[in-house]
Amino acid sequence: MIIFVYELRNQFFDRKMAREIQITTRKALEINLDARFYGSIAEIGGGQEVARNFFQAGGASGTIAKSISAYDMAYSDALYGKDKNERYVSQIRLRKMLDKEYEELIRILADKKGNRTCFFVFANTVTTINFHKSNESHGWLGMRFQLGYNEEPNEVVIHVKLLENDNLLQQNTLGVIGINLIYACFYFHDQPVDFLQSLMHDLDSDRIEITMVNMKGPQLNYVDNRLLGVQLVKNGMAKAIMFNRYGEVYEPSDLLYNKNVLAFRGSFRPITYLGFDMLKTSFGMFKKDESYEKETTVAICELTLNNLLEDGSLHERDFLDRVDILNGMGQSVMVSNFKEYYKLVSYFSQFKIKNLRIVVSMHTFGYIIDEDYYTHLKGGIIEAFGRLFLDNMKLYIYPSIDEETGELITTANFKVPDKIKYLYLHLIENRQILDIKNAKKSIITTYPHIVLNMIKNNEKGWERMVPKYIEDVIKNKKLFGYNES
Repeated sequence: MIIFVYELRNQFFDRKMAREIQITTRKALEINLDARFYGSIAEIGGGQEVARNFFQAGGASGTIAKSISAYDMAYSDALYGKDKNERYVSQIRLRKMLDKEYEELIRILADKKGNRTCFFVFANTVTTINFHKSNESHGWLGMRFQLGYNEEPNEVVIHVKLLENDNLLQQNTLGVIGINLIYACFYFHDQPVDFLQSLMHDLDSDRIEITMVNMKGPQLNYVDNRLLGVQLVKNGMAKAIMFNRYGEVYEPSDLLYNKNVLAFRGSFRPITYLGFDMLKTSFGMFKKDESYEKETTVAICELTLNNLLEDGSLHERDFLDRVDILNGMGQSVMVSNFKEYYKLVSYFSQFKIKNLRIVVSMHTFGYIIDEDYYTHLKGGIIEAFGRLFLDNMKLYIYPSIDEETGELITTANFKVPDKIKYLYLHLIENRQILDIKNAKKSIITTYPHIVLNMIKNNEKGWERMVPKYIEDVIKNKKLFGYNES
């Protein structure tokens, strides 16, 4: 019986792979038969799957000027150079490959073919799973390409995580995503949503994750890469995306790897004195931590997808306004699809961060300890807490206020359900739950939803509930429905 099931499984995957090969080959053949495009393919590591797909499709001589694989590190260094701390699988290495190959292509062929050819270079640098299955499988893929004869090139760069547990399967997936990328650059460059969705054509999210997309160039200047990133999360192609404090799209590991991280979740619509003070006081706490290092610490404001979608639609301008405000305050921004905080912790953990501090209000903490949120886990809230409170994670809690008595509610007088009372005390005793001190009682009730309603209804007084910088931005840019009349 086991052998029969195993054979059925293999037959299923054989048919599935055959269908993928057929679709990928059709795309490669279509490109090969399009006389406009001609260029080079350079691949480091992970096999030469993209070039192979073109050659197997037939007619590749009309498309491929050169294919190269600098598999040995010494050859790679000789071709593309090597800085002391540079990783071979990195965006820096990919861009060096694109620079080198595109410059060579233009130098050799521009005079001969430039008036009737759109030149392109595809490059990737990838590490697939090793024999011991102990490494991270990921890669950088990029296209530099013309869309008109003798025009300046456009560029698209993506980062992917390969999720399959088999080297050959990962190589096949790499070949599919590579062809999809080239095809999208040629035929979907003016349709960004279709562009993104076509990257996953005939692929599943359990096989590959696209964690970053960056598009630029004369025909791509209309694209806002931040919106592309949100679309990745919305379409289930990525779990989270990141922007640094300057609003630049970052591959998450580049921003988080081996760092100290302070994360604050909110709607930030808008950020009020309450949110501002939560950031300021929590960061002040972190700076007093013995593990704090200024150079390796990053503060992140996290927006969940639920905070961005109204009626299932992404309000692009509203999202960009919030990111601009947070960047203006010097904050990096993260957009994720994590509802539960333990999933957020698990996500951060993959980047081998040094220490993680998550900032929540006492009101939000009440939801975190609500058992109803964990009925889908076999171990319930105990399992959730086991995933949440890792050794390097602490929860910073900003006090709330009892609106009837005016009493400040902290971890000392917060009413915890009897079922988890001793677990709660254990976490308090071991300093994994910490009060944020010096909170300003007068601003605790400056909740964002109250300010937002006041702005929309043109009520006076909201200005006293937000920092002056936020007030000026809202008024000057007429954000969140502000009407000066």
